[in-house]
Amino acid sequence: MVDEGVGEQVRRYRTARRMSQRALGAQAGVTSGFLSQLETGRANASVATLRRLADALGVSLGDLVAPGPVPAGRVVRAGSRRRLSASDGMVKWFLTEPPHGHVEMYAVTIEPGGSTGPRQYRHGDAEEVILVTVGSVTVELDDEVYRLAEGDSVVFRSSTPHRVSNAAGVVAELVWVNSPPTPE
Repeated sequence: MVDEGVGEQVRRYRTARRMSQRALGAQAGVTSGFLSQLETGRANASVATLRRLADALGVSLGDLVAPGPVPAGRVVRAGSRRRLSASDGMVKWFLTEPPHGHVEMYAVTIEPGGSTGPRQYRHGDAEEVILVTVGSVTVELDDEVYRLAEGDSVVFRSSTPHRVSNAAGVVAELVWVNSPPTPE
C-alpha cells in the first residue's frame, strides 16, 4: 500500500524551499524519477530514504509523516543555539540549523588574542561574509591584510586562504555567513 501523505509532505517542503526534484534527489541520494513517483503517491520510501530526504529538506522525519501545513520559516531561539568552540579564544553560535540549504550563519566571539587558528586555511568554494558588530579584527586573505572595525564587513571566497584574529584588548563579535555552507 502506498502512503500518499508522505509524498505530498515531501513535495510541500521541497516546493516551499524552492528546490527542484533533481536538487533534492542529489542531496538525499535518490533519483528525481523516484521523487516524482513518491510525490504522486506511486511509490513508497524506506525509513532510511525518508531520513535522508528529511535531512536534505531540513526537517525531522516526523514532519514528513505528519500531514499539515509547511511553516514558512524556522526559528532558532537565542537560548537554544548550538555552540561550537572553533579554536583557541573563538566560539561560534549557529544562527541557522543544519541542513542549512543555501546559507549558513554564525554569531562569533573572538577573545583578545584569539583567532581562527595559527595559519590561514581554506575550505570549499563558497562566498563568505564577515560583519564586525563589536570591537575589531584583522582579516588575512592570502597576501592581503584588512583591519575591520565595528560596522565593517568583508566578502571573499572560502577557497582563498584566510585567517581572522583579534589583536585588540576587547572581545570582538561578528556575524559570519557562508553561502552555500561549506565543510570547515
